[in-house]
Amino acid sequence: MRNRVEKLTVLLIDDDEKLGETLAKYFDKFSLTLLPANRPSKGMELLKSNEVDLILLDGMLPEKDGLEVCREIRSESDIPIIMLTGRAEQEDKILGLDYGADDYVTKPFEPRELVARINSLIRRSKKMAKSGHNGQKLEMDKLVLDPGNFTAHYNDENLNLTTQEFEVLYFLMESAGKTLTRESIMQGIHGEDWKAFDRALDIAVSRIRKKLKKLDHEKEFIKTVWGKGYMFLKD
Repeated sequence: MRNRVEKLTVLLIDDDEKLGETLAKYFDKFSLTLLPANRPSKGMELLKSNEVDLILLDGMLPEKDGLEVCREIRSESDIPIIMLTGRAEQEDKILGLDYGADDYVTKPFEPRELVARINSLIRRSKKMAKSGHNGQKLEMDKLVLDPGNFTAHYNDENLNLTTQEFEVLYFLMESAGKTLTRESIMQGIHGEDWKAFDRALDIAVSRIRKKLKKLDHEKEFIKTVWGKGYMFLKD
């Protein structure tokens, strides 16, 4: 088990070696250890051989596109991912979230802001995994959410939800049968730490639906209440 005084580890997959050197020195002040990888293949090697708490992933990489790397990581792990990019277009941000990223930072950025984003995301992930929502397991028909070990299963099949997706689904299930506004969902999950985009919640719900749909083509789990928000449907 990880020692409590041990630094948190952040994996950076970015071909800008100067950025890696700069962040490594800055992160050290905040008890963050940086593992730099200038190629996706190297990054995947480091991910498999180290206990990593979060991944910083550049959108433009040699070997393969950063979005493809994000999807590859997400197919195997629910580790928090922050995408880094020099492109500020809204569609790029939406794609990053749709491929499974938890947050998105546009270059150039202030290292202090990046550290704040990292700590916020890791804190939420650790809190949920350790004792989120007082550790109360939610069960509804074949769907089981367990914040104790941060897993979601449907008919004993792992949904492989991201940190953000798990939080959204848990929040909706807690109030099953009630319509929740988008603002109340975002505020309830992230409070003032919500840093993503207006579409982030909608994308998370869309991804949750797709994952559930793969396991049950007939059942509707989350209803969109137009002009208001979302409702998790009771059995």
